[in-house]
Amino acid sequence: MKHILKIVAQRIALGFLTLFAISLIITFGVELLPGDLAQAILGQAATPDAVRVFRIELGLDKPAYLRYLDWLGGMATGDLGVSLSNKRQISELVGIRLSNTLFLGGFAALVAIPLALALGILAALYRNSLFDRSINLVTVTSISFPEFFIAYVLILFLAVKLGWFPGISNISTELSLGDKLYRTLLPAATLTLVCVAHMMRMTRASIINLLSSPYIEMARLKGIKPMRIILRHALPNALAPIVNVIALNLAYLVVGVVIVEVVFVYPGLGQLLVDSVSKRDVPVVQACSMIFASVYILLNLFADIISIVTNPRLLYPR
Repeated sequence: MKHILKIVAQRIALGFLTLFAISLIITFGVELLPGDLAQAILGQAATPDAVRVFRIELGLDKPAYLRYLDWLGGMATGDLGVSLSNKRQISELVGIRLSNTLFLGGFAALVAIPLALALGILAALYRNSLFDRSINLVTVTSISFPEFFIAYVLILFLAVKLGWFPGISNISTELSLGDKLYRTLLPAATLTLVCVAHMMRMTRASIINLLSSPYIEMARLKGIKPMRIILRHALPNALAPIVNVIALNLAYLVVGVVIVEVVFVYPGLGQLLVDSVSKRDVPVVQACSMIFASVYILLNLFADIISIVTNPRLLYPR
C-alpha cells in the first residue's frame, strides 16, 4: 500500500510541475505575439505619449518576468487578476464561460460514453460480423478527421442544407434546458464522433480478450446466453482498462472543445481564450490556459491512478 501511495504522490507532484511549466510557456509565448495591447485598445489615432501612459497604467512597462511572478502569486492565493482589455475581474469573465464549456463537455460525455460502451459490447458479441466491421470502419473514419473538419461537415449538411439545427451555437442563461441542448447538439455531436472510437475499440478489445477465459467457458457450458455472459461476467472484469481510456478521452475533450467552440462561435472558455490571444490579454490567456491544463492533468492523473490501483503487480509486489 505504501508503494502505491508513493507512486500516486509522484504523479501528483509531476502534475504540479507540469502546470508550472505550462504557465511559463503560455506567459512567454503570448509575450512573443506581435502587436501592442495598449495601442490596440486606444486605436491607431492615439499619440505615443497616450500609449506610453496607458502602458504604465496597465503595468505593461514592467519586465515580463515581474508580471509573471505577480500573476503567479495571485494564482496561488486564488486571485485570477484583472483583464487588461476591459478592466473586469477575470473570475467574472471566466465564470459563465466555464459553465458553458462544462455544459458542452458534459453533454458530449453523456452521449459518447454510453454509446461507446453499447457499440463496444455489440461489436464484441457479433465480432467479425458485418455489423462489427461496419462499426469499426465508421468510428476509425470519424477519428481520422480533425475536429474542425467534422464540425464543418455537420454544419454543411445539418444546418445549411437541411436546416435542422443552427450553425451558430449561441446560448445564454435565459434559455431553457431544452433550448440549450438543441443549440448545443451539433458541437456535442462533433466531440462525440471524435472521441467515441477510442472508447468503443477498447471496450470491444477488453471484452473479446476475456471471452477466452476459463470462467467464461464455464458460463457457456452452463447454457447462459451470450449477452448475459458479457454483461454479468466479462464487462465487470474489463472495466479497469475501459474506465482508464474513458478518463483519457474526457481529457481529450478538454483540448477538442477549444476548436469546436471557435467553429460554432460557442460562448465557452475556448472561445474566450482565442479572443484573448488576439487581443494580447495575457492575464485572461493565462487563466484560461491554466484551467484547461488543470482539468487535462487532473483527468490524466485519474487515469494513472486507476491503472496503478488495478495493477496486481503493484498491489501485491514480490
